[in-house]
Amino acid sequence: MHVLVVHNRYSSAQPSGENNVVDREVALLRAAGHRVELFERRSDDIATRSLLGKAALPLLVPWHPGVRSELATRLRTDRPDVVHVHNVFPLLSPAVLAACADAGVPAVATLHNYTQICPPGTLQRDGRPCTECVGSTPLPAVRHGCYRNSRLATVPLAISLLVNRQRWWSGVERFFCISAAQREVLVQAGMPAERLAVKHNFVPEPGTQRTGGGDHLLYLGRLAEAKGVRLLMTAWDEIAADGGVGVPLVIAGTGPLEQEVTAWAAGRDDVRYVGLYDPAQCRQVIARSVAVVAPSTWLEAFGLVVAEAMAAGVPTVAAGHGAFVELVDDGVSGLLHQPGDAASLASCLRRITREPDRNREMGRAARRRYELDFSPTVGLERLVHGYRTAIAGRSGDGDNPPPVGDKSTGSRRGTRASRDGDSR
Repeated sequence: MHVLVVHNRYSSAQPSGENNVVDREVALLRAAGHRVELFERRSDDIATRSLLGKAALPLLVPWHPGVRSELATRLRTDRPDVVHVHNVFPLLSPAVLAACADAGVPAVATLHNYTQICPPGTLQRDGRPCTECVGSTPLPAVRHGCYRNSRLATVPLAISLLVNRQRWWSGVERFFCISAAQREVLVQAGMPAERLAVKHNFVPEPGTQRTGGGDHLLYLGRLAEAKGVRLLMTAWDEIAADGGVGVPLVIAGTGPLEQEVTAWAAGRDDVRYVGLYDPAQCRQVIARSVAVVAPSTWLEAFGLVVAEAMAAGVPTVAAGHGAFVELVDDGVSGLLHQPGDAASLASCLRRITREPDRNREMGRAARRRYELDFSPTVGLERLVHGYRTAIAGRSGDGDNPPPVGDKSTGSRRGTRASRDGDSR
């Protein structure tokens, strides 16, 4: 199969689960013998633009005509079987969908968050769930400055959502939701249920698994309010005041709360802030964990660190909402705490550390779940099936997806392109 992956890479200064997912899927497909090419932009490149170029960037967030023309030309030349769209903000825009229609190539899109119904994609405001823009105009997001606490920065995202909603819903043959919880939210918001398929992110074999009971609790991720970092600090202070749990808390990552975390951890024996780890270091620190902590206050669409912990045979303590409810079997492969409740989180952290035998059994159950649902073998099967379904849908043969590499749908694509090619 010939696949073109479209992705705007997030800044390299901060860890990005989406970048990791894209890289892993590309490597997985190539290892299986598929031809995969990339159409990318990098947010790192914004810094090299002229002042005028930076000033013009918000105008191109809703629609970038240059991207449409460039991608359409490439698609007509290379003729991939399918285009797989990931992130298009801020340098690509939904114009990539018009380019696919121009060239008559079917598109699939992975929904890594909730940007189809919420300008910042988090369904959260001021640390609490928010659905004001769902099913209506995105004006509340602008009023509240939901993206980066800035009304001005939120405007391009709000405009893009408003003017491109129908283009997304009609221009994508197959949406990959990364959890059933995410799919349910999107269906309730009015997205076409028949085009929304659940395809969990997969995690590569880590090459190392936990062999003992672990020597620390671990938070690994972005240091941001939505990830529950402040909630974790409050819960840990409660635990420390009660005598601790016998192992330290290791915090790895970077983000807007880094200075706050650094100051909080300074001088403490029960907390180690280690900064940003590379992938090899992440695998090692996970495999040495008593448990991985995922206390997000927003409705996580997936939670990659939970699957990474499962791969290493490590249980998780996670917030009991969003995708975590389907990833973590409470009391079997980990523990779920009451979302946003520091006392509940503290209680779960005590439970996960005080029963070593039970903890090890949870770790074994987590590993079994990984093998069933989040391994590369399962990930490849679901990915290729989604591509086949999209190709068959574009060709009008949705009940009989073609075998991988079958080019027989080419003439029918041309017919569709002449119908849809110049609509916006």
